[in-house]
Amino acid sequence: MLINSWMPEQQIVYHLLRVFLKTEQLTEKVDKSGSSTLSNYHIKTLMLWACELKPRSWWTDIFSFTAIYADLLHILSQWLNHGYCPHYFIAGCNLLDPIDRENQIITAEQVSNFYKIKSMKWFLDIYLPNCCQQYPGNVSRLFDDVSTCQKLQRAVSAVVDWRQSNLLRYSLFAFEFALQTLSGALSVNTLSKRSYLRLMKELTKLEPNLDNYLNSLTCLHVIRKISSHGFTDCWMDLVSVLCTSLGSDFNVAIEKTSELVEFLQKSAIDHLTAVRQLQARDFGSVATIVTTDFEAMYAFKRGDYQHCLQLSTQNVRTLLYAVRMTSVRLLPEFLQLLDDDIVSLTALTLIVNPLCRDIHPHYYCISQLTLSLYLMTQCQLKLRHPVTSLTQTLDCIEVAQRRCPPDDTLDQLTLKLAERKILMHISESWTYE
Repeated sequence: MLINSWMPEQQIVYHLLRVFLKTEQLTEKVDKSGSSTLSNYHIKTLMLWACELKPRSWWTDIFSFTAIYADLLHILSQWLNHGYCPHYFIAGCNLLDPIDRENQIITAEQVSNFYKIKSMKWFLDIYLPNCCQQYPGNVSRLFDDVSTCQKLQRAVSAVVDWRQSNLLRYSLFAFEFALQTLSGALSVNTLSKRSYLRLMKELTKLEPNLDNYLNSLTCLHVIRKISSHGFTDCWMDLVSVLCTSLGSDFNVAIEKTSELVEFLQKSAIDHLTAVRQLQARDFGSVATIVTTDFEAMYAFKRGDYQHCLQLSTQNVRTLLYAVRMTSVRLLPEFLQLLDDDIVSLTALTLIVNPLCRDIHPHYYCISQLTLSLYLMTQCQLKLRHPVTSLTQTLDCIEVAQRRCPPDDTLDQLTLKLAERKILMHISESWTYE
């Protein structure tokens, strides 16, 4: 709680201290027992004491992160010289081992020399260039020479400009990572009333849109569990608070299990669609995001193939040549909305390729385009569309295959499956004729 309350300036200084400790390999110096003289916990303790003892103006008025972390390194070197690092929470507890005095004195001298002489040089020559490796070459190369204030200003300004122009794209990555983490956690854990309420409270603080996603996942999570184990008493409390969150009467919702499943599925789709709509609103300028992919999945699940085809066809037209798009996670909660072929394909991928068992988006996600093409293919086949219509879909699949990265495993396999279904149908049609 204390660390979460830190000002941005304090968070940045803490980050600088940790990077310094790592790059200078000070955590690798060990005592006779095999323990390191310094660890990240010492840095955390240093920061906790500084945040308590230093006034707010000390962090904000100096406006020099290097000066602040140099002062804190001076305090750290004094602790090492004296052989005493005061525990923040336990009075009278020393975090430095008394039998490690020799290493502590050596480390204190290194830290002291560093903050007196090298702190700014380290910041300019090591920290900044390493941080800027993620940026395009025309930006990162500017840090090859920051020998004057003008050159440093030009390099830093280039970073700021690049960051500002890409801020929305990074925000989209962060939001999608949050969705990925949340869905991955729910797929391997059993949700309870208590954990649902705790998650809802914390997620609302982070991003209001995440409560829609949590509600949709919880609906699908409950359906998956009661489909396997029946609607037992252990689900009553969770469904009760979930119905309250969804604005529904709990007693009416649980009259029949089949009606409860239908209600939860419909609620899940409504909330997932709301998430997509907000995504498109907030990030539509940096990615092409269609909002009806989950509606199409739901229509397919209910056997409304005409409506599913209509939605999927429109989505394919929108996404076919998109530069950047979002995806759908093929976790158990979402697989229940698709057919057995996709479930089998996902399972086969996990069995054949051990790497796909890792929680990595390439291995258990398909793009909105791939999903739409697969649903479009299945609906056309079920509705017995003519070969000319299927041939047009096949052309779209070929475009998607060329644009799909080779390491997007499920995308590649799903597109191949859709292609094979169409080719087999065309071949059978010719044979019959």
